[in-house]
Amino acid sequence: MRARNRELFGLIPAALLMTAGLAAVLVQESNRLSNTSLIYGGVFLGLCLVGNIFIRITLPHADPYLFPLVSVLACFGLVMVLRIYGVTYARQQAQWFVLGLILVAVAVLVFRDYRKLERYRYLIAVGSILFMVLPRVPGLEDPVNGAYLAIKLGPFTFQPTEFGKVGLIVFLASYLRDHRQVLAQGTTVLGVRVGLPPLRHLGPMLLLWGIAMLILIFLHDVGTSLMFYGALLAMLYVGTGRVSFVVLGLLAFAVGSWYLATHIAHIDARVLDWEHPFRPALYDAYGGSQQLADAQFNMAAGGLFGQGFGQSIITIPGTQDFWLPAPGTDMIYAVIVSELGLFGGVGLLAVYILICWRGFKAATLARDSFSKLLATGLSAVLALQVFVIVGGVTRVIPLTGVTLPFVSYGGSSILANFILVALLLLVSDRARRQALGAMTP
Repeated sequence: MRARNRELFGLIPAALLMTAGLAAVLVQESNRLSNTSLIYGGVFLGLCLVGNIFIRITLPHADPYLFPLVSVLACFGLVMVLRIYGVTYARQQAQWFVLGLILVAVAVLVFRDYRKLERYRYLIAVGSILFMVLPRVPGLEDPVNGAYLAIKLGPFTFQPTEFGKVGLIVFLASYLRDHRQVLAQGTTVLGVRVGLPPLRHLGPMLLLWGIAMLILIFLHDVGTSLMFYGALLAMLYVGTGRVSFVVLGLLAFAVGSWYLATHIAHIDARVLDWEHPFRPALYDAYGGSQQLADAQFNMAAGGLFGQGFGQSIITIPGTQDFWLPAPGTDMIYAVIVSELGLFGGVGLLAVYILICWRGFKAATLARDSFSKLLATGLSAVLALQVFVIVGGVTRVIPLTGVTLPFVSYGGSSILANFILVALLLLVSDRARRQALGAMTP
């Protein structure tokens, strides 16, 4: 079966999941089944078919599994938003999904030869950094729980860091492409060969990356900082093959983590909440460990197979106030585990693993260094974003305010991650086309 036909058949389960999920929500809310779920399921399938036709025409050799896997996540997220927040928010989420598909089409047409982005790497880096500092501009800032993640434009909120991550990955891929051999060779200090590269080659990259880290600390957005830092280490390792970079990077991260946890009150509070989520003094405090503790209660109630769809208690009985804070954004994974159990949560993580695997597969097939590093960085930052939020909810690491890609409610995250997927499709199309050309006599 050809790649695009496999992609087409892979979209059918996504539409069926949408139909079944909407039907379950309607039955739970009104105790009756209507044809509404079939209508929306059909519309969703139609949108996916349009996406398949577009990819079939513009990127015939692109990876056939990326788009179906992303569609599964998007439809599952839409169902969860409908179950948690109701019709109004679900309609907005659906609109973001449609806009995301349009953005994929625009990105594919505009960046068809994505390697031209290398010419503008410093402009992209500076623009991304300026973009990320917007949440601290007076009049635009919209702090939530001590973190400056979004800007407010009238009735709309927007998270610039979601798009900044893509721009910085493009810069790092371009810079490493030109300097990876020098970085891998090391340098000579007092006649002794050491693993560290010449500062004139490593300096500009670390300078821009350090500025980005300072901005993220300034924004109190440590989750995004962790994603960027992890992606940098992954790309350095792939570009140079030097394990020493990873070791030194982990040591620097340990020192930085200690400093942040002991000198910044917001980070120190997050660490205390992580260490003692059930301590009454922290639980009762506003913005304390209540969110994390309640997430543990919800997931424990789910057990292996879950309480059943729509059965998780996320609001205080008799009111519309949420018992579990931010159930559709930061804590949506806790709701999923509560209703679908451990198996449901693991199944969701398996979809993310498959997406990242296809991204790394495109990196291994790519022949030019920029494509290889770009696919590696994009896949790594997506994997780390999932790890940061799921690890925070499950108390593997302190909780941070990043979203679960394609599942959590929020337009900025959906749009930025669709751009990420568009770039992965472009890389995979070029890599697979070259591989097929090499196989042709």
